[in-house]
Amino acid sequence: MGIWILNAAVVTADNTQTTKHILVEGGIIEKIAEGAAPDTAGHTAIDAQGKLLTPGLIDMHVHLREPGFEHKETIATGTRSAARGGFTTIACMPNTRPVIDTVETVKYVLDKAETEGIVRVLPYGCITKNELGRELTDFDALKAAGVIGYTDDGVGVQSAQMMKDAMAKAASIGMPIIAHCEDNTLVEGAAVSEGEFARKNGLKGIPNESEAIHVGRDILLAEATGVHYHVCHVSTEQSVRLIRHAKQFGIKVTAEVCPHHLILSDEDIPGMDANWKMNPPLRTPRDVQACIEGLLDGTIDIVVTDHAPHSEEEKARGMALAPFGIVGFETAFPLLYTKFVATGQWTLQFLVDKMTKLPAEVFGLPWGKLEVGAAADLTLIDLETEKAVDPAEFASKGRNTPFTGWKLKGWPALTIMEGKVVWSE
Repeated sequence: MGIWILNAAVVTADNTQTTKHILVEGGIIEKIAEGAAPDTAGHTAIDAQGKLLTPGLIDMHVHLREPGFEHKETIATGTRSAARGGFTTIACMPNTRPVIDTVETVKYVLDKAETEGIVRVLPYGCITKNELGRELTDFDALKAAGVIGYTDDGVGVQSAQMMKDAMAKAASIGMPIIAHCEDNTLVEGAAVSEGEFARKNGLKGIPNESEAIHVGRDILLAEATGVHYHVCHVSTEQSVRLIRHAKQFGIKVTAEVCPHHLILSDEDIPGMDANWKMNPPLRTPRDVQACIEGLLDGTIDIVVTDHAPHSEEEKARGMALAPFGIVGFETAFPLLYTKFVATGQWTLQFLVDKMTKLPAEVFGLPWGKLEVGAAADLTLIDLETEKAVDPAEFASKGRNTPFTGWKLKGWPALTIMEGKVVWSE
């Protein structure tokens, strides 16, 4: 028995919406029909009532915290939060405890995801052992175990030679390097972006150059090695400029941006509330505009959440001492839809592509498609109902968001992964 999704709005390449009926059977999209509703005898029928149907959203930068930080999040709670946000495929960062730098830890994550997760989990492996930047991990063994790329996310690889060696090895086995770009000598002890908020509150600031220096260095190393180099959570005008320049010269570089770096600047921080503390930090309005323009012109390829849950006790330590990070799964699509699509700045197709088709293309994944024969990863989204962000309703253990109380539209209402309903409003 399959599932018929009836009367769904599907957005086409020219940004028009048409009503479709989709039959899901055996984990794939079996049929896409138009016109009168088909005979659904023998199948489960779900009436979409004109809601938007998209491929399952894909998030290539998340923190599930397990193993080691289960008080912040687990694979079970994190995948439920992802499903509630409309995501069917998520790629988890390796800065757990232990870090994902051995075959055994990769297997642990994949086994947990299989038994306790409800969406597809793709693990990254570390570039260096223990993310210490001193010795490369066994790239071949990690690839065989199932990682989809290598990153020391959470810290930048400080040694240029180490990064060049990593890129050369990754290139030789057809794998990408995913870089958290940060020069430690410029950020130690800092909590927010270098700027007016930092000065006013007596905080050490993180300068834009701390990110851009590594972006520039790594672009040159990527050119030398031929690796697919992917830049994490771009946040500065300088980084956007460097990536744009690299692409013009045919260097194999891709990049991602988070909703908060497209919507908020350091001028929006209301006070010393650590729910506004993330890394990279909120930058200037000029940087926000550069990130928006970079996404629009293709310099920045995809949107990610950098979902980074922490406990309320940790965030209560204040701006200077609390850990970096905010949660993102359950607010990502509504934030971007309300801010950019509902206001006419972006087309709906543009946003959908940046969160489905393009992440799959960037990382060579088979998902992110709404066509016959594709995996039945589907998200139904209510574009009309407006409601306020309420962290108490999150499926995530994390409540750390700066968007509490924001009134948004574009809320996911149903998530299907491989033909199975994994979350429903």
